[in-house]
Amino acid sequence: MRLIVLPLAIAALLVGCNGQKTKEKSKESTPESTIDSLAYTDGALLDSVQYQTFNYFWDGAEPVSGLARERIHMDDVYPNHDKNIITTGGSGFGLMAILVGVERDFISREQALERYEKIVDFLEKADRFHGAWPHWLLPSGKVTPFSKKDNGGDLVETAFLVQGLLTVKAYFKDGNEREQQLAQKIQELWEEVEWDWYTKNGEDVLYWHWSPEYQWEMNFPVGGYNEALIMYVLAAASPTHPIKKSVYEKGWGVDGAITKDTTYYGLETEMNHYEHSDAPVGPLFWAHYSYLGLNPKGLKDQFGDYWKLNKNHALIHYKYCVDNPKNYEGYGEDCWGLTSSYSINGYAGHRPGEDLGVISPTAALSSMPYTPDESQRFLRYMYNEQDSLIGKYGPYDAFSMQDDWYLPRYLAIDQGPIPVMIENYRSGLFWKLFMANEDVQKGLKNLGFESPEITNTDD
Repeated sequence: MRLIVLPLAIAALLVGCNGQKTKEKSKESTPESTIDSLAYTDGALLDSVQYQTFNYFWDGAEPVSGLARERIHMDDVYPNHDKNIITTGGSGFGLMAILVGVERDFISREQALERYEKIVDFLEKADRFHGAWPHWLLPSGKVTPFSKKDNGGDLVETAFLVQGLLTVKAYFKDGNEREQQLAQKIQELWEEVEWDWYTKNGEDVLYWHWSPEYQWEMNFPVGGYNEALIMYVLAAASPTHPIKKSVYEKGWGVDGAITKDTTYYGLETEMNHYEHSDAPVGPLFWAHYSYLGLNPKGLKDQFGDYWKLNKNHALIHYKYCVDNPKNYEGYGEDCWGLTSSYSINGYAGHRPGEDLGVISPTAALSSMPYTPDESQRFLRYMYNEQDSLIGKYGPYDAFSMQDDWYLPRYLAIDQGPIPVMIENYRSGLFWKLFMANEDVQKGLKNLGFESPEITNTDD
């Protein structure tokens, strides 16, 4: 049996390692039919997984910057990889996870403020390229290449980081003088990102990368549906370097081709995830990264309905795993969800059509707002029946029952969405904070979005 150390308030309610209920609510004393209906049980499990995944970004943070390590290997095996490499996009998720810590009383507001001040001071001095941070940073603040030519600005990772920063700003902007100073520093960082530069001299599309050494040689225009919607929204929202609406329509929307949807497992995909594919849905992180702050409920534009898009995306993954067309061991109603993660053959983009028999816990857990019953069923299964797959920072990144495989390792981009999306399910905290930002509101209006949270007040 493994001991998980949690705050006492959580540990008092946590389901035990053998599946027994604490507080004398064991299977011997409670009828089987009522166990799953015990209200505190699911709440305690949500608290537990939020605490553990929050802790990746708290105790597990890179100590110099306070930002998120790209990955943490509990087996301490880092082949050709520095354990202190900082990931900027994953750090954006981590900034939000730390707020979960405040709201759920894992840490104090003062503790969080101190960490955010450290982080913002580091980001002010770190390498930037026309305002955009690189994918990876060293504790010195210098860029380290993600790949040979990817040694400059990464606009997608920057968007994930800015999403987190703006959420922190919203949380502290009406606080005391020190908190307001933090909010102002974040506003300055946000205004320094040159989103329009990344149109590559005025093209109607945003480019993912630019490097002072390799210029535009990465040549990755971002268009068609994927995880990067937040990048286009922020680019349109920028008060200093905004893009034109045509960049969104012709770049992201691919002149309308993004709207070509398909019915799969009886559900409409709403947007064109993949051209020429027998399994036309992406990995589930596409339904998470842009929507940590951007609220998809009631969010619509000329291209589609974003709540329908994400809910159906998650349900398709669930139905696929229940159907289990490849007959992989373990797949079913309790065990589902495919996304990019570790696998037995290295990192892979798991999804229907590219299924290696690997379940990634972040897929189902971060889908909690879309599929609450199915996601909580997975949560109960993991903590009650598969606790050997859970460590200090929550469920390990991925596992395969088919191949009897898992590694005690974590990735920031997989752990980060879990506490944040669970909190959006529980309280809507991050959706409220991010959607209230005046710049974000203007950006959504400029792109023609509709949402119950977009105010109609004219400037």
